[in-house]
Amino acid sequence: MKKKKLDLLPYALISPLIIFIICLALTPAVYTTIAAFFKVQPLNPPTRFSGLDNFRDIIHNSAVISSLGNTFLYILIGVTLSTVLGIYIAVVMQRSFKGRSILIAILILPWALPGVVEGILWTGIWDANTGVLNSVLKSLHLITHYQVFLGQNRLLTILAIEIVQVWQITPLSAILILAVLQNIPDDLYEAATIDGSNARKSFRHITLPLIRPGIAIAVVQAIIATLNVFDQPYILNGAASTANSLAMETYAVSFQNLNFGQGYALSLLITIFTLLISVVVAKFIYKKVEY
Repeated sequence: MKKKKLDLLPYALISPLIIFIICLALTPAVYTTIAAFFKVQPLNPPTRFSGLDNFRDIIHNSAVISSLGNTFLYILIGVTLSTVLGIYIAVVMQRSFKGRSILIAILILPWALPGVVEGILWTGIWDANTGVLNSVLKSLHLITHYQVFLGQNRLLTILAIEIVQVWQITPLSAILILAVLQNIPDDLYEAATIDGSNARKSFRHITLPLIRPGIAIAVVQAIIATLNVFDQPYILNGAASTANSLAMETYAVSFQNLNFGQGYALSLLITIFTLLISVVVAKFIYKKVEY
């Protein structure tokens, strides 16, 4: 039997992508994992092995604990709002109508914009001196003087910042859920209507169960984005600790305190936490669907 000749073309075509992933993803991940167990301080050389000291210091760091609580609120608000809005938008977009493709293109724009750009855009809304929101509220006589939305009240600051991120991540959630909705056969809805089911019952007993795979993916991507939120709070709230996220605290530890060892350790913990919570959520929500 003649031996089949190995075709190297497919491997040659994907090799640039493999090299790209290794250089920009795997190599930094491996380096961060190793460096997390070393004391890396440019102002206090040399670099030396410290075992679990970096992790112990992080656990007892009040700023890290505070940012952990803030990040939990970011996740709670961001994931809930983006998922609910994503489901609603996907259901609205499910049926074909005139201008649907244009509306979808407009819908995806906030997701395509960098977080820094979004933060700058929303600064014009939340600004305490010249913000659009203050101007509208005062024009409607709902307030007597301009209000400060960012930097003073912790919950209000987190809510205001997370609204900006929800504006960014909701389009992707909607598209992911819409993709699953498109696969649901119309026959199921027609049969339900014949059996006397109204729109609410059809949504509850047909739509929701069958879009669980899309919801699971949407929730996981929202968790990953929210758990690593940095651009929006940094642009809108600056270096103020009022609404620091874990990602911002990693930046502060690494580049303000110049303690790269603890920064690596905190990054590693965030990565592990992201993986764990994503797996748990996906396992809880995801359900294989067969039509």
